[in-house]
Amino acid sequence: MPSIAGTYKHYKNENFDEYFSAVGVPYMGRKMMGLSSPQMDITVDGDQMTIKTSSLMRKVEYTFKLGEEYEEHMPDTVLKCVTKIQNDNEIITESVIPATGEKCGRHYLFTDDECVITLTHDKAKVPAKRYFKRVTS
Repeated sequence: MPSIAGTYKHYKNENFDEYFSAVGVPYMGRKMMGLSSPQMDITVDGDQMTIKTSSLMRKVEYTFKLGEEYEEHMPDTVLKCVTKIQNDNEIITESVIPATGEKCGRHYLFTDDECVITLTHDKAKVPAKRYFKRVTS
């Protein structure tokens, strides 16, 4: 079973522009996000997890308890989220936008070599995927 904790470096996207267009992200924001190549660091300490994503444009860090609700602050909204580990190699984050009731989520699938994050949103017909190579465990 691969470890979830580690450092990962982004290397490609799938359906990224289509997804964020459907969600309502402006053109320039989508292009800048699509060109970024963030590093993601994940630490796990018992039932507490920290996911830190860093790029030239933005640094985001969330520390939360697995299974408990927490808030993620996006540039234009706040999400209410719950994150769980599933099958020892998956992280599932289910989110709701309180202002609209729309649901979105992230599914992280880990292998020995990489992490693939699938992004879903009520407004998007197809999910987006972000691919990260494992740098360290």
